[in-house]
Amino acid sequence: MKPFLLVLIPLTEASLADVTAAFETRSSVPLDVLYAPDNAARSAAIESHGAHVRAVLTNGTTGLTADEIDRMPALEFVSALGAGYENIALDHARARGITLVNGAGTNDDCVADHAFALLLAAVRDVVQLDAACRAGIWRDALPLTPSVSGKRLGIVGLGNIGRKVARRAEGFGIEVGYHNRQPREGMPYRYFDSVPALAQWSDFLVVATPGGAATRHMIDAAVMQALGPQGYLVNVSRGSVVDTAALAAALEQGTLAGAALDVYEGEPQPPAALLHLKNVVLTPHVGGRSPEAIAASVRNFIANAVRHFAGEALLTPI
Repeated sequence: MKPFLLVLIPLTEASLADVTAAFETRSSVPLDVLYAPDNAARSAAIESHGAHVRAVLTNGTTGLTADEIDRMPALEFVSALGAGYENIALDHARARGITLVNGAGTNDDCVADHAFALLLAAVRDVVQLDAACRAGIWRDALPLTPSVSGKRLGIVGLGNIGRKVARRAEGFGIEVGYHNRQPREGMPYRYFDSVPALAQWSDFLVVATPGGAATRHMIDAAVMQALGPQGYLVNVSRGSVVDTAALAAALEQGTLAGAALDVYEGEPQPPAALLHLKNVVLTPHVGGRSPEAIAASVRNFIANAVRHFAGEALLTPI
């Protein structure tokens, strides 16, 4: 029996075929692909074949638990398809000497595009205006919506995605500020040493920081109050970063003008507290998904895996 690559996330037929072909022809250690993209298949695959799994492909949301790692004694390589890896038991994997990689950089442009689309949709009220137009309601009966150009944009997390959001903002004549754990050298943007201070300065706040325990509810009621009743919040990072209950209260009470979210606490269920609100735009965690981005992520995974099994340097180690 050949060892296995266990795939825990949904892949398109084309992507799955590319992965399968790569491990048949390119890898120095041929692996059979074990496709388990839902919880039932995942449990069954680990129960039946865990002893023979040498590689796992997952993502930050789906993750990989310490218990699952323990049930795969031959496991030596774990990859997150995208940039996020917050639900992978990293310390446990490292203690086992397991190689860890992610898809950093493969979908940055896609996420940055989506972040700006969400910002425009929220500020210009595109969803509600579309519904009004379809209902035959003309502009004179509708409230004015703010301009986006010439405002101030705060970015929480000036990593690859945050920097690309900033460059898109420059095209709109928007002034950019940011908060990061440390100032980024060589950046032309204003640095703020706290998220509330950045929110106080900003008209719009885009959240692009990693998820995990360190950033849980970083965007809380105090940050939303600092952003203020004319402010707009966009989250394309992880749902855990924003306090959903505080956001619902701020939107209902008018202490925040609007929000747009691609990620949620409790995914894949959308947040019930927000569904009735007209001043929030919701998309189902698709910010990093496009044909181009998925193809790039799969290519990056294959290249990392081939390099690992050949004993070569990795492209995007965690």
